[in-house]
Amino acid sequence: MRLWNGWGNEDSELSMELNSGLRMLLQALVGESKGLPEATLEQVTAKVPATKLAAHPLISLDLETRVRHARGQSLPDWLAMHSGDVDTFPDGVALPESAEQVRELLAYAKANNIDVIPYGGGTSVVGHINPDHSDRPILTIDMGKMNKLIKLDRDSQLATFGAGTPGPALEAQLKKEGFTLGHFPQSWELSTVGGWVASRSSGQQSLHYGRIENMFAGGSIETLAGTLDIPTIPASSAGPDIREMILGSEGRMGIITEVTVRVTPLPETESFQVVFFPSWEVGLTAARELIQQRTPLSMVRLSNPIETTSLLYMGAGEDTSGIVALKEMLATKGIGAGKVMMTFGVTGSAQHCALAHEMAIDQCTVLGGVADQVGLGDNWAHGRFRAPYLRDPLGTAGYAADTMETAMDWSKVPQAVDKIEAAIRTGLADEGEQVHVYTHLSHVYGQGSSIYTTYLYRFGDSYQTAMQRWEKLKAAGASEIVACGGTISHQHGVGKDHRNYLAAEKGSLGIAAINSLCELFDPSGQMNPGKLLPDSQ
Repeated sequence: MRLWNGWGNEDSELSMELNSGLRMLLQALVGESKGLPEATLEQVTAKVPATKLAAHPLISLDLETRVRHARGQSLPDWLAMHSGDVDTFPDGVALPESAEQVRELLAYAKANNIDVIPYGGGTSVVGHINPDHSDRPILTIDMGKMNKLIKLDRDSQLATFGAGTPGPALEAQLKKEGFTLGHFPQSWELSTVGGWVASRSSGQQSLHYGRIENMFAGGSIETLAGTLDIPTIPASSAGPDIREMILGSEGRMGIITEVTVRVTPLPETESFQVVFFPSWEVGLTAARELIQQRTPLSMVRLSNPIETTSLLYMGAGEDTSGIVALKEMLATKGIGAGKVMMTFGVTGSAQHCALAHEMAIDQCTVLGGVADQVGLGDNWAHGRFRAPYLRDPLGTAGYAADTMETAMDWSKVPQAVDKIEAAIRTGLADEGEQVHVYTHLSHVYGQGSSIYTTYLYRFGDSYQTAMQRWEKLKAAGASEIVACGGTISHQHGVGKDHRNYLAAEKGSLGIAAINSLCELFDPSGQMNPGKLLPDSQ
């Protein structure tokens, strides 16, 4: 059973607790805090209003089901569920088992003037699945029962899945056939292949496998104007690519029911290596040169000095003897307080991985890098999906944790990191509150890099205060991202929280073009209203 107000399943082995070492670190960084009273599922369920939907055989009007589909996984969603301050719910939830049932539900919605919210894994961190206040009834369509491998074309290396297939189920079904998709976003355990397409997702090893737009070969989308089928063609010069209309559409044009993806044979081997560099500047140079020289890696991730120190202490917990030993070893190699940590991956045949690893180590060594010898890369791989589980114990202790991410050209990255961090770090200065901020580059490209910034702050004396602080920090960080010329989202999508920053990237004519597509497929504005496009649209 999924947690109703947090990340993961109730019996997850990855659930976390704050050890005393981490508590002491938080107290030193942002100050002592305490948790707030938490609403129960029963209390929130009691707030659900009477439905505006008539009974329908495919739609559940159950109160708890409506609560469980009312919010995603953003920090505002967490605060709303834990405080009980939730005032919008879907009027009903449908769990179709076929494209035919999705068509039936959309026909019902069209005939009865009902708003529709597509729901995949419920993992959105920017408000994709949250119902807005509306005079129309709101129907959430949960794709979770459409979760099977439908077809596998071995010769073409194409696999077709129901859009509601989550990461583990997708990989398990492919593994039986000797293949992998290789798409591993941090939400992989719960997010779905349809959601990946709808939000233009990026996996941790996209340097090797590609982002979802590289994997998405075709599929089917049910819209209020009819069914859109996208054939699988390896390449075409016949006009604009229809796939691009659906990638990142966030449910505004229709509901993705089937996704055909490009898969690859399972790799023979895979490993991850940590390398330390003496400074952020040297680390940036190493990351840029590795990708621009086309070193065949599957991942490059670079943490800045504050994140490097924070992660080492967070991982160590109460026993910091390992950190002390690491510091002493690195000091003998000329790497001191300003050190940064890079993690890179190699994926493929044993021969390929050995060669790629040797090439990367040689390039890093020339720049003063020192390779870890105690298995920190293995530790990263073992805990690669753990980060979202930290929000619950942090929140219980009265601390908020959230992230902002963007991508921009290499020439802009160094200054942008400083400016984005400074904007967030000083965002609560008028309240005398400290904000702990750190950054890593999660994905690198020949042209530029992503910038992924994490920040922690104290809730304050109420959930309302915590929310107001989040609003200030979100606005400060997002405004600086736009000012620096970055995209408002590299991997989380636009949803509700980012929509009013979209025009900075697309321009007024671009926004008008996207809006015209939405109007073509959804002339009455019933599909996931209030998401993706700015308020004026």
